[in-house]
Amino acid sequence: MNTKRSTRWATGAALLTSALALTACGGGEAQGGDDKTLVLSTFAFGVDDFKKSVVDPFTAATGIQVEIETGSNADRLSKLELNKNSGIDVMLISDYYAAAGQAKDLFAKADPAKIPNMAKVAPFAVDDKLNGPAYTFQLNGMMYRTDVMDAAKAAKWDTLSEPTNANKIALPDLAATSGQLTLSGFAATYGSGPLDVDKGLEKMGALAPSVLKFYTASTEVTNLIQQKEIVAAPALDGFARNLVASGAPVAWTPTATGKYMTTNRAMIVKGTEHQAAAEKFIDYLLSAEAQTASAEALGDKPVNPAAKVPAILTKVSGPAAKDPVAAGFTTLDLEPVVQNRSVWVERYAREVTSK
Repeated sequence: MNTKRSTRWATGAALLTSALALTACGGGEAQGGDDKTLVLSTFAFGVDDFKKSVVDPFTAATGIQVEIETGSNADRLSKLELNKNSGIDVMLISDYYAAAGQAKDLFAKADPAKIPNMAKVAPFAVDDKLNGPAYTFQLNGMMYRTDVMDAAKAAKWDTLSEPTNANKIALPDLAATSGQLTLSGFAATYGSGPLDVDKGLEKMGALAPSVLKFYTASTEVTNLIQQKEIVAAPALDGFARNLVASGAPVAWTPTATGKYMTTNRAMIVKGTEHQAAAEKFIDYLLSAEAQTASAEALGDKPVNPAAKVPAILTKVSGPAAKDPVAAGFTTLDLEPVVQNRSVWVERYAREVTSK
């Protein structure tokens, strides 16, 4: 979604609560600025629910007022790159874009001593290669029609190439979050590993003539499968949540091989004037309380094991909703992905989607 907006969420009641909270905890000064305000850049989707479930309770607990700016991953990162003095303090962003911004020295290293809840989250959420912790994750697998196939069949990548499914499948474009995860799934299944892009592109290119749609947005693939125009598609598990909840004959399953996940990261913008406020926000975001509320309101799978996982998330994703690593999922090494992204996008267009 390319629409951006900036809204200051503040009410008289919140300001009163803030004053009381600051009196209780003594206020304090952040490095280079006050500790009473925070500018948060986040996703446009579900922002109202996020405000109610996470931002408002954070303000009530700390007295820190939060201004929210929203937009797509790419647009928000580009804005920050063009103006490093944009005023943004914390950016919630998917891991690929976090790694891309980190490579351009846009994000500071989060300090676990200042963010105690980093010690309480799952190990994959505090990967040393990224400067900020993950606060939620999404799993790549297969979304499928339950009136056409069962989970065991859907879990096999080869099912996509069966003649009976010709022109009844969709694949993600590489620009979609699922795109790189799917390419790496093919690469690991048929090649030497997740970065064997040559083999991944070869297999996906051979499959391309049977693809009805290369999708870039979740609504494209969910509409196609709901209307039974397609019977299966590699997709993130979150795409299936509303369909499964509605009782539609649609499910999602991990693939038998090539299991990869993506994470959303909380990144502190380098040079922020509200360092302490940024650290407090991220610490709250990782708390069991906030993680539980976000999971319930937005369907964000928590990285804090003490958080409660809603039943619908386990219905869709199974045990992986609580422990993706135990279920066989891993994250990608994003450094080579960032370095080779432009070349892979060009090759994907030439060797896959154009066929």
